[in-house]
Amino acid sequence: MCRHARRGEAGRQVSLPSERGAEVGRRIGVGLMYGLWRPRVLGAWKVPATGPAILAVNHSHIIDGPMVMGVAPRPVHFLIKKEAFVGPLDPFLTGIGQVKVDRDTTDRTAITRALGVLENGGVLGIFPEGTRGEGDFSSLRAGLAYFAVRSGAPVVPVAVLGSSERRGRLIKRLPPLRSRVDVVFGDPFEAGDGSGRRTRRALDEATERIQKQLAAHLEHARRLTGRQPGTRL
Repeated sequence: MCRHARRGEAGRQVSLPSERGAEVGRRIGVGLMYGLWRPRVLGAWKVPATGPAILAVNHSHIIDGPMVMGVAPRPVHFLIKKEAFVGPLDPFLTGIGQVKVDRDTTDRTAITRALGVLENGGVLGIFPEGTRGEGDFSSLRAGLAYFAVRSGAPVVPVAVLGSSERRGRLIKRLPPLRSRVDVVFGDPFEAGDGSGRRTRRALDEATERIQKQLAAHLEHARRLTGRQPGTRL
């Protein structure tokens, strides 16, 4: 089957996110993120140079996705809520290889596209908390475990720290311009137990393993960067 399509339910072909588009998105992200803020990237070399990988990113601010997209060493296809695909953003986000997902239902098209990215050896970006919050990985949805166990792709934890800084903002909803934002990539790990099981229990166990790994990485990233909760840099 063509690398640009994958069969979904009822044998219907589903177009896959553009690999070239994701590379264009990465280049745009590089210019914007380094132009507006001062990213400090640690551990990017830990992202597998080839083959499928899943970036599991904490999420506390609107710029977290674009920031990781811009500083990651490989093009990333993020799962993004459908509400973001409005007006001119719809064709733009689709054009740069991002995946629209309906969080209120089992979005089979989004699932097919995400699995297709991994089957083609690409990088899938996921906010495992499902929505913006404290960004502490305290509550994970099952989606990350499903994609990791189903594809066998390693999970790379990513901590974005400093994006939710409020002091000194000139533009509402954005961190202060030229402020430092730390992006810390962690060691890849396997979410499954090696048995290949995809049962509900197996996914629940995988989610528990993932949460422990992500929480440990976040704590390590905070110590490494000096950004303990409440720290202002």
